[in-house]
Amino acid sequence: MIYLEVPKKLRMLVNQARQTADHVFRPISRKYDRAEHDYPVELDMFAAIMDGMNDALEDGGAGSGKLRQGKKDSSQIQNGINMTTVLGLAELCRGDVGLSLTLPRQGLGNAAIAAVANDEQLARFGHKWAAMAITEPGCGSDSAAVRTTAIKDGDDYIINGEKIYVTSGERADAVVVWATVDKTLGKAAIKSFVVEKGTPGMEVTRLEKKLGIKASDTAAIRFNDCRVPRANLLGTEEVNIDKGFAGVMQTFDNTRPVVAAMAVGVATASIERTKELLKEQGIDIDYKRPAKLSSYIKAEVYRMEAELEAARLLTIKAAWMADNGQPNSIEASISKAKAGRVANDVTLKCVELLGTVGYCEDELLEKWARDSKILDIFEGTQQIQQLIIARRLLNKSSSELK
Repeated sequence: MIYLEVPKKLRMLVNQARQTADHVFRPISRKYDRAEHDYPVELDMFAAIMDGMNDALEDGGAGSGKLRQGKKDSSQIQNGINMTTVLGLAELCRGDVGLSLTLPRQGLGNAAIAAVANDEQLARFGHKWAAMAITEPGCGSDSAAVRTTAIKDGDDYIINGEKIYVTSGERADAVVVWATVDKTLGKAAIKSFVVEKGTPGMEVTRLEKKLGIKASDTAAIRFNDCRVPRANLLGTEEVNIDKGFAGVMQTFDNTRPVVAAMAVGVATASIERTKELLKEQGIDIDYKRPAKLSSYIKAEVYRMEAELEAARLLTIKAAWMADNGQPNSIEASISKAKAGRVANDVTLKCVELLGTVGYCEDELLEKWARDSKILDIFEGTQQIQQLIIARRLLNKSSSELK
């Protein structure tokens, strides 16, 4: 069974993440919000914190615990890398989501590597900073519609295509690229390849200017006859029509709870700061009266805290299932859908409740509201998550329920 308190062995690591958020991220948060695309050099020394959080349990980066590594014996409960990453990032994102995303060696591509890589690949790539390149111009949230190709040529694959919105695409040591090995076979032919920085034929063409998470670089990358060793293909070369692209999609079972945790973190920060500012104005959130008998402001804070707690518990459940060998695809989508929506709702409502105080740059509340929007978009939009959940609950295929 799931125990809802923070596991004893993780409390020190969670506390370290909280201290980093409060004393490292927040003091430089506004600086890198204004200086978009500048690399936060202050983070280099703190990357070891997240490395320690991962290495304390097993190799890998954010959300990198493999489902197949979880223990099947229900009498041996395991809190592994998934739980560690979720709890740690929730705390770090109380400080700054963009800075959390740009910590060296904590890229979303690390989750893809750990989800489907073999032991030899884990040894080569496990400690590299890996970005993940899925989205393409014109294909948006439909991961199965990728048009980037990877054509086999002897012991190599030649990749051609363009990827956009690649988080840490310029700064990372490698990029995990989703490409099709045969366009005629549909989504079953989509494979993921590790392309290391500096590989001829891979070019960062631009960095995006964004609404939020400005401390994190978001790149567009073009691949022009980019030759990648066959050994860099993650998972099997075989194209299995029946299985589809379940192997590469397993990545999302790990990364969606990670994004949910980020959303929980930024929403937590907003509520905490709102309560502090309200208290300064004589509005103390004391929980002495039920919401229906309280003022509008107090009732809204109670509602937001209830929604946040629901999102937090769903996120913990999805991570716990991954660590304990239980298929969590539907729970991963539920946690991401709930937490992403809650983060948007909570951060904007906090700005609204505080009026000009929340809207101006004197407080980080307006920044948190801008940062929160991406958490409802990347790793699958709110609408995509609801569609995935509906398909699984109704046992419908993607062709049957669009």
